[in-house]
Amino acid sequence: MKSRLITAALMSLATASAFAAGSGDHSHDELRIGRAGKPAEVTRTIDIVMMETDDGKMVFEPATFTVRQGETLKLSFVNQGEVDHEFVMDGHEAILEHKELMERFPEMEHDDPNAIRLQPGGKGEIVWTFATAGEFSFGCLIPGHYESGMKGDIAVVQN
Repeated sequence: MKSRLITAALMSLATASAFAAGSGDHSHDELRIGRAGKPAEVTRTIDIVMMETDDGKMVFEPATFTVRQGETLKLSFVNQGEVDHEFVMDGHEAILEHKELMERFPEMEHDDPNAIRLQPGGKGEIVWTFATAGEFSFGCLIPGHYESGMKGDIAVVQN
């Protein structure tokens, strides 16, 4: 019994490590939502603010945006909050799965092209090509942040 628990814990840890670190072959680069884009192909920039509000909510501004299928955007981030925040975008189910993993392993670090984590006052960007039409989600998956309102939607529309 004890060895099965240890094996299960190690397998969970290995899964979390692989999920958090990505892989050298960039297997996380091609997601249903798209792939890392090339800066030379950027057609526009969306500025996204991460912050806490006076009433205790945590938010992204804007919380929704629409892009055209095949469009390459620069998502430019600034954390105007007082705590770390992150932005992870993917399909809604994948976001919820990643959120659950973050709850189990809150110290996970990400090195995925569809995510960024910023300290208070930090700035950063993601260049992304939105390859597939559909409805997608984003959120801050640091435990408690998503539940505090730090989530949003991306509509990728066909040309």
